[in-house]
Amino acid sequence: MLEELRITGLGVIEDATLPLGPGLTVITGETGAGKTMVVTSLSLLFGGRADAGRVRADPGRATVDGRLTLPVHVRAAVESRIAEAGAEVDDDGSLLLSRTLTAEGRSRAHVGGRTVPVSLLSEVGERIFALHGQSDQLRLLRPAEQRAALDRYAGPEHEKLLGQFAELYTRWRAVEDDLADRRANARQRNQEAELLRLGLDEISRVDPQPGEDELLREEAQRLEHVEGLRSAAQLAHVALAGTGDGDDIADVLSLIATARRTLEAQAELDRVLGELAARLDEVATLAGDVSTELGTYLASLDADPGRLQEVYERRAALRALTRKYAEDVDGVVAWAEHARTRLGELDSSDELLEELDRERQRLHGEVAELAAVLSAARQEAAGRFAADVTVELAGLAMPHARVQVVVVPKSAGNGPSIPTASGTDSGVGPDGADDIELRLLPHPGAPAQPLQKGASGGELSRVMLAIEVVFAGVGGPPTLVFDEVDAGVGGTAAVEIGKRLARLARDHQVLVVTHLPQVAAFADRHLVVAKDTGGAVTTSGVTVVEHTDRARELARMLAGLPDSDLGIAHAEELLSVADREKTRG
Repeated sequence: MLEELRITGLGVIEDATLPLGPGLTVITGETGAGKTMVVTSLSLLFGGRADAGRVRADPGRATVDGRLTLPVHVRAAVESRIAEAGAEVDDDGSLLLSRTLTAEGRSRAHVGGRTVPVSLLSEVGERIFALHGQSDQLRLLRPAEQRAALDRYAGPEHEKLLGQFAELYTRWRAVEDDLADRRANARQRNQEAELLRLGLDEISRVDPQPGEDELLREEAQRLEHVEGLRSAAQLAHVALAGTGDGDDIADVLSLIATARRTLEAQAELDRVLGELAARLDEVATLAGDVSTELGTYLASLDADPGRLQEVYERRAALRALTRKYAEDVDGVVAWAEHARTRLGELDSSDELLEELDRERQRLHGEVAELAAVLSAARQEAAGRFAADVTVELAGLAMPHARVQVVVVPKSAGNGPSIPTASGTDSGVGPDGADDIELRLLPHPGAPAQPLQKGASGGELSRVMLAIEVVFAGVGGPPTLVFDEVDAGVGGTAAVEIGKRLARLARDHQVLVVTHLPQVAAFADRHLVVAKDTGGAVTTSGVTVVEHTDRARELARMLAGLPDSDLGIAHAEELLSVADREKTRG
């Protein structure tokens, strides 16, 4: 539940705080006062698209802050996700969200005080918040949106089935496309494969090893300068250990031994000299190790012209490969590995084509079978969905209207298709082989017409609200926002919309931007967005209205006369009716 919303620097709103809570909250105000900015701020807070043109020139930055209390059924999932981003819920169980937008178009998001990607706000919003406006009504006119609405209503098991179908469909199309490509481009594939085989044959004859070029370079350098290396190593060896033939030449090991004995002789008089003698012992050990290794190195040095020639020839063979295939030997090895993989992809042999064709047919059959299961599930859900929405329409002053949800096979067209039980072909896509169409019968005897043809603006608003009420009964986000979905509605229908929104607010937090006093009368909390034109720049603020102030606002909405005694009396009567209806349930 959204407990509080603060908006600064957005559109006409300079700085406003909206206290929110459970139940039904309505937001009203004069046209142009900034009601739309409230909806925009909610969209921004939950990861919606940012429009820098809505940022006030002063201070050049818009900020939306919101404090949430997470419902029990989504708390664990949300906490786990935000923890991955380094954020956390406050000690009192609330979660702070923030979105900042600059006039230059830069956008930043914060969750729990931590900077996070804007996409994280969207992920939280999907579990918490659903926004419905007039644009949603237009989306509902599109077949894809109608199919999505039915799939959502059908429940999680149906959505799991839909996911399985999408995965199977993707595999089938991949095999289909692969087979078609191998058949259509067999000549080009064979030519490419032949070139790859020639390259692999050449590389396999040389058989380069990873890092071999660097090792050969080092060996060639050693063989080319063997005499100089031997002289240097011999001189260092003699300096460390002497000649070993009895010549009286001072070597390092002898000198260290003399120094150590001298210090040890005085160690009883001064502990420092004893410590230094012990360190000289370590030096002697290290010098002895180096001397031994130098001896081994000298024994391994051998001027071998034959080996040097072999190294030259091997390096020449490797250079021939690196000129053709890569910059170094490791690159040549990688090229060969890629070429072997690519050869498998280029295979257009009859045996492989037959195998792929069998796989294609098998997957095609499985797609057709699962599509039939998906269609049957949609048919079953369509009847229940239509009945539930029709019941809600009866309570929205459309007692004789009926909604039909028609599930028909997709048109085959020129795309992929599958056979149906009737023996005809149906088009198929990753979402199945069905087209969904919502049809409205506004009154008995009227033909069923698609929503986009048979529904007026007011009827479409009520169908949208009826669908949302039905969705609320099968789960969904705990916070619902309606932005003037009652447009084009008035009279009895407006009262019925208010009743339905109040009923929806028993189990959800419902925020409604409305221009209808009949709807506003059912609110548990009434916020008014008011415009101030007294200064050089127009600004708007948000206030909570209660008692007399609320009646005056309803009077303004009824007749544009907030101070009219008759208008206020009418508003108070409307509030009394709403209170009775809410109590009656």
